[in-house]
Amino acid sequence: MKLLFSLLLATLGIEKVASFQVISPRTCRTQTSNTKLLGWAQDNKGEWEWNEDDPTYVPPKAPVMVTEVKAMATPTLPKGSFRPKQSLGQNFLRDGNTVAKIIKTFVKDATKTVLENDSSDQMRAIELGPGAGALTDTLVLTMKNLDASFQCIEIDPRSIELLGEKHPSLRVHHMDVMQADYPAMAEKEGGPLSIIGNLPYYITSQILFALADASHFNAVRSATVTMQYEVGLRIVANTSTKDYGILSVVFQLYADCKLHFKIPPTVFYPAPKVDSALIGLHFVGPNKLRERLSGIHPLELRRVLTATFQQRRKTVRNSLKKLLMDIHDGDKEKVQSILDSDPLPLSKKTLEARERGDAFALSQELPKDWVKKRPEELSSGQFVELTRLIFHSDDHDNENAENASLGRKVWRKVKHGNN
Repeated sequence: MKLLFSLLLATLGIEKVASFQVISPRTCRTQTSNTKLLGWAQDNKGEWEWNEDDPTYVPPKAPVMVTEVKAMATPTLPKGSFRPKQSLGQNFLRDGNTVAKIIKTFVKDATKTVLENDSSDQMRAIELGPGAGALTDTLVLTMKNLDASFQCIEIDPRSIELLGEKHPSLRVHHMDVMQADYPAMAEKEGGPLSIIGNLPYYITSQILFALADASHFNAVRSATVTMQYEVGLRIVANTSTKDYGILSVVFQLYADCKLHFKIPPTVFYPAPKVDSALIGLHFVGPNKLRERLSGIHPLELRRVLTATFQQRRKTVRNSLKKLLMDIHDGDKEKVQSILDSDPLPLSKKTLEARERGDAFALSQELPKDWVKKRPEELSSGQFVELTRLIFHSDDHDNENAENASLGRKVWRKVKHGNN
């Protein structure tokens, strides 16, 4: 089968892939921080505690490139020497048709975001945790046909050895994916990265939050990744549903999100006990993100989300009292004045976006009875407005932050990656 992808080949100036290179974690300098971020706990499976194909897809109108992604069988593993490790959350893909389907979707996502940002730019693909190479084997050929750069991040030395034997020209970073410095990698590659990966269930949320932080620097353009189906549902959930939570608010703020298709357990070895999903995230980038944030800092938003969703059965009024007391040094009158106040006027940029018909801005106005709402009833944009009200109630037009730093480590854990 052939898939149409819109990419301007004539304008691509892509660097050829260097000889096989294993990049040792010893070469990666990691700084630590004593900064503590409020309230984010993990359950016993390592997940953060907060608590089918798209038939309508229309390729962008542009000169097209035809690429064929052929189904390939998953490589035969050496018996006894490469069993999946539960400690690394390894569930290897073993179905060639599923592999082809994932890669086709990844190229769609990556190509779309290239065209939206700079049609003369190139695709820079990075696979997270290639494992036995089910995706990698097809990606090597596909990226070569697209004249795109391609590299991997892998912690398992067995995988690195196997990939080195099969693909001597492939660049592989030998490191923990949670320590990856995406802004540094993007700078070295010459532009934003496109991420693909079959993610371990137990660190899915942590990987996604690391990518959100990386998007503050325009280091990550898109991510097309597998995850537990229930986690995927949270990302794309609508308000006032049981799946709606912190993942929904954050990624619907940071990206255009799509659940591409469901993946059955039978295509993995060993087969997990739950379904999986392929999720596509098209990050909006730092400029549009600042516009959506209307002058607030992501760390402020994080504090509000933590306070409300950790008590999601309570109304916003009750769940925010402690946070407001902390912010205003126990000034009960100030706290009560905020809880009794009407929403702030929308910022100038939000009003302009609403006039353009921007869907995010159109859902941003905070209702007058916001204190009576439960957190799952507020959209991402309304959480931005709630954060403005809490942190900037004395500065209604806090729009001085056009070029202000969004933060290097906001959503990912302190111990993960550089500061």
